[in-house]
Amino acid sequence: MKSKLLLLSLMLLSACKPQMDDLKQFMVEVESTPPMAIEPYPTFETKPAFKYAVENLRSPFQRAKNAQQEVAQKTIANCLQPDFEKGKMPLEQFGIDALEIQGFFTTQGSTWGIIKANDGLLYKVTTGDRLGLFFGEITHMIDNTIYFTELLPDGTGCWKKKESKLSLAKDTGENNNV
Repeated sequence: MKSKLLLLSLMLLSACKPQMDDLKQFMVEVESTPPMAIEPYPTFETKPAFKYAVENLRSPFQRAKNAQQEVAQKTIANCLQPDFEKGKMPLEQFGIDALEIQGFFTTQGSTWGIIKANDGLLYKVTTGDRLGLFFGEITHMIDNTIYFTELLPDGTGCWKKKESKLSLAKDTGENNNV
């Protein structure tokens, strides 16, 4: 039994001998190939140093002495202007996006709206009251919506009217009143 085991282990060890024939053939081929020539590094020519001299030029941060300044467009006479002399109402210190309608009520034939501002306070409004940062004036209230007119500057010194509205949050499906 020992002899069979010894014979079997010798056969297994002889089977593990590495085959190096293909590696030896490859080495012969590589050694017989002539070496490749390596290109030399390119030579670079030296450029003269650049001298940055700006003593006689004006600074880019100063206005040119003889430059004509652009003339602002003249404002158009008799165009729409807001009344700057009116006293501000409490809701004119908030942007429209900071206002949220809480509800409506009617008393003695007048409809009133309840608006919550982002300062946490409730304000009572009716037709003719002003709100928003752009001289908004409430024109009417219908179907849980407050309609108002704003005056927006057009860039030429005049103002343009823009119709806007605030809706009750539950009627819009979101808390987006604008």
